[in-house]
Amino acid sequence: MRGTDSSRTIAGLLLFLLPVQFMTALMAGAAIAPGYSISQNAISDLGVIGATAWLFNASLFIAGLLNIVGGYFLYRSYGRGWIPAVFTLAGIGAIGAAIFTLEIPGIHGLFALLAFVFFNIQAISGATLVRGPLKAISVIAGAIGLVFLVTHAASDFGIVNLYGPIGHGGSERMIVYPALFWLMAFGGYLMAPSAKKR
Repeated sequence: MRGTDSSRTIAGLLLFLLPVQFMTALMAGAAIAPGYSISQNAISDLGVIGATAWLFNASLFIAGLLNIVGGYFLYRSYGRGWIPAVFTLAGIGAIGAAIFTLEIPGIHGLFALLAFVFFNIQAISGATLVRGPLKAISVIAGAIGLVFLVTHAASDFGIVNLYGPIGHGGSERMIVYPALFWLMAFGGYLMAPSAKKR
């Protein structure tokens, strides 16, 4: 299944807007929330603090939606069978984590884990769609996120404390940020008129 160049451009725009709007909401939320610590607080704490709950949860929901729709247009352009599955699972994780906040920790944790895993798998898998340095960047970004996911989980379950000086919040951001930065780069790549399909 092959779409037109417009499908690739739309996918690029949506996937670029996803991290831009979400990271802007994260920065604004961290600045607004009383006593919030980037080092010590979880990202999702912003979803249960009164001053920032609406901002964070709306932005996270939008991020999930943009990922699913962006994945649809990416599939129309490239026709790779793994695209809709991976992008939809990551998007569902984000949407579910926005709907079921930390006030429902078990369900929230499952959706957050789904998002953590599949946003990073997106990055690694995205290496098959690009040329040049972005191919290596895709793999590295996803690998960093997955490594930090393992060390973060080990620390959360008390197996061994691997948070280090960046703390719980910093460790969680190292799961999320590499995939978000990759989405910015990948979105720009897709929007470039000279981008060529693999």
